[in-house]
Amino acid sequence: MLQLHVNPARIIGDRNPMLYGHFLEHFHRQVYDGVFQPGHPLSDEDGFRTDILDAMRKIQIPILRWPGGCFVSTYHWKEAVGSNRNPMFDKAWRVEDPNTFGTDEYVKLCRKLGCEPYICTNAGTGTAEEMSDWVEYCNLETEGKYAKWRIANGHEKPHAVKYWSIGNENYGHWELGAKSSEEWGLLTRESAKLMTHVDPTIELSAAALTDVAWNLNLLQNCGRYLNWISIHEYWDMMPEENSPASYEECMAFTDKIDHSVNEVRGILAAMKLDDKIKIAFDEWNLRSWHHPKVHSYPLGVGKDSYLTPRDKNDDNSIYTMADAVFSACFLNAMNRHCDVVGMANFAPIVNTRGCIYSHDKGIVLRSTYHVFDLFVNQMGDRVVDLWQEGDMPTMTVPHKRGGERAVDALDILATTFTHKPGMAISAVNKSPDQAETISIPLSTPGKITLFTLNGDSKDAYNDVDHQGVQVVETDLGTHADSLTITLEPHSVNVIRID
Repeated sequence: MLQLHVNPARIIGDRNPMLYGHFLEHFHRQVYDGVFQPGHPLSDEDGFRTDILDAMRKIQIPILRWPGGCFVSTYHWKEAVGSNRNPMFDKAWRVEDPNTFGTDEYVKLCRKLGCEPYICTNAGTGTAEEMSDWVEYCNLETEGKYAKWRIANGHEKPHAVKYWSIGNENYGHWELGAKSSEEWGLLTRESAKLMTHVDPTIELSAAALTDVAWNLNLLQNCGRYLNWISIHEYWDMMPEENSPASYEECMAFTDKIDHSVNEVRGILAAMKLDDKIKIAFDEWNLRSWHHPKVHSYPLGVGKDSYLTPRDKNDDNSIYTMADAVFSACFLNAMNRHCDVVGMANFAPIVNTRGCIYSHDKGIVLRSTYHVFDLFVNQMGDRVVDLWQEGDMPTMTVPHKRGGERAVDALDILATTFTHKPGMAISAVNKSPDQAETISIPLSTPGKITLFTLNGDSKDAYNDVDHQGVQVVETDLGTHADSLTITLEPHSVNVIRID
């Protein structure tokens, strides 16, 4: 049995609510035939699916990144506002976009959800001036033709978009309009200057990764203008072949799950920018999206080779307790790094690999949705010190790319609340088949509630008319001195001490 000790007085940091953010891209069924379906029986007067909105509200989405993703690198926002809209050919994903969902519809969606909009700009085929025109359209009251255009489009008050990102993954060969590190530093500098000259109150991020040369060029040129540095990561890579990692292979990915944060933190500290610039982990998921023959050459020619296969993302049996356990471990890690990570965006919120799946008659809440439900609605917002007495149980699991990894079987995070007394502990048991028992001494008596997310097996999943994964709430009564809890195999748990 592992004994844990929590010191609420030793504060690691206060978590930004934006750690539980999400992402929406014009890919497959995320926007069209997803959250935006005008004329559908379940849609409201503005064309938004009310069942999806209700699910999004329950997990209190704090910030929603849009419109991409790779999509944004050939997206010109001016074509998707106003009454005169024409379809565009999306060169990134090689489909036609009707342009019926644009900036105004996106901001309206955010207002319905009560979340912050976060716009990612076109730094592929776009220009610095185009980015600053977008800020003008959204944020200026009346000055200039773009603010006046917004007013003419029926939006008298500014959209007041605070968060903006310059580019997506412009370091990658797959991104249309990719840049060298030298080109990137100069483009971000001039874009940031123009954007902040329109509205000095915005907060800016720019595409980065763990490459030292890329980040040095970016930060040397643009560090004075940035509030954020953006990083992305997917672990179970499946762009070409839809071959999901097994449960055990997914647990291998939890080894050093925060390596990107540590590496970028070091660069920021070395450049004395760690007090100014925070990390936005603004695109993450265990499993990458499946889109064969669009980033690899030769490109697919027939739609059956590159478009139809994207429907494999809709197979709900892929999203098992492995996804839930991995996601909980990721969120635990980001909470522990809350001093430098201020935002994270699960990619995406709906369909593809999202935590919500929509179909014609309703929605399915995948296993990852319930992780956000637990963390958002049960965990505290202040991360506090936790240490163990005794040896952490470990397990050896195969890695998808070969070999084996020894990983901790448990991942535990302790939090308190800034607005009320009490404590909430996230306790993840990664083991596929072994229960683990933990003991926690209590300094004061408390009412204990255990929330357990699990299924009848490590491969349990949710689907239409199939509920294999759910949260079970158990009242454990009042404990005065210590608390002993057995954690089920392949489970995500939150222990509330009120």
